[in-house]
Amino acid sequence: MKKILVLCTILSLSSLAQAQEVGVRFGEIVGGNVAIDGVFSAGEFSRIHADVSFGHGVGVEALWDMIYRPLGAEGFYWYVGVGPYLFLGDPFQLGVSGELGIEYRFKDAPIVLGADWRPTLRIVEHTDMLWDRAGFNIRYVFGKTTTATTK
Repeated sequence: MKKILVLCTILSLSSLAQAQEVGVRFGEIVGGNVAIDGVFSAGEFSRIHADVSFGHGVGVEALWDMIYRPLGAEGFYWYVGVGPYLFLGDPFQLGVSGELGIEYRFKDAPIVLGADWRPTLRIVEHTDMLWDRAGFNIRYVFGKTTTATTK
């Protein structure tokens, strides 16, 4: 089990190293209350939003934000997504999280602030619905992105 845990941690951190935005997420997160947060472009108006948390185990979420659009005011964006999550700890967990969020991209600084709500369907080890998962994100933006932020 320890070898699997170490392998998943290394793979997760190496994928976050390729992210276009990296930061932290605070709040109710699979595996703890703080996570490494990364965003990868997946097209003009979609992206992958991934988190890796450490606490009583390792939690990994990879959410596809299929809708990522400007909100009207300059710098504000909203997004909706869904994706799997995995918790390597006691008890083992596997499920699906949804995501509804809003973020602000500073015009003169490479910083993004965001807040999101993530209702989660836990399938394995126990089957139930978690409605209280919310968080705050702060990320650093590396170079130009190919998302709606460059339009």
